Amino acid sequence: MADKVMVPPLALVAAAAGAQHVIAMRAGRPRAWRAVTAGVLGGASVGFIASSVREFRSSQTTVNPMSPEQVSSLVTGGPHRMSRNPMYVGMAGLLSAHAIARGSWAATLPVIGFVGVIDRVQIRAEEAALTDQFGPVYTAYAARVPRWLKVPTSTRD
Repeated sequence: MADKVMVPPLALVAAAAGAQHVIAMRAGRPRAWRAVTAGVLGGASVGFIASSVREFRSSQTTVNPMSPEQVSSLVTGGPHRMSRNPMYVGMAGLLSAHAIARGSWAATLPVIGFVGVIDRVQIRAEEAALTDQFGPVYTAYAARVPRWLKVPTSTRD
């Protein structure tokens, strides 16, 4: 793992939210529809994150994204059936909710930056560690569940 570059996801989320605030400084109170939309998306995002943390805790494995080599079990239940990275999906959802609440298209740019850095840097390092640790079991899981979010295509999904 020493050769893998990683980023602290919570620091990246905080930086992206700060950038959103600066980009949309003049945003006033959100209109009712924006507030409701942002609230629903934010609530769903928090639920996705909390559900993922609960799955990690019940599997008695680490939630520390900076030490993926310390994972003791592969978590595939709960929201991990729809995404290999539900915590990052939730974080991107919170940033998206913030952009909606601020009413600024420009405030979506930090969301795109967050997703790009997490996808290309952090998740790649985590996936390498999980492949090393769990081998074909992780490879089969990765083939079944997308990195970001599985969108049902039929009632059987």
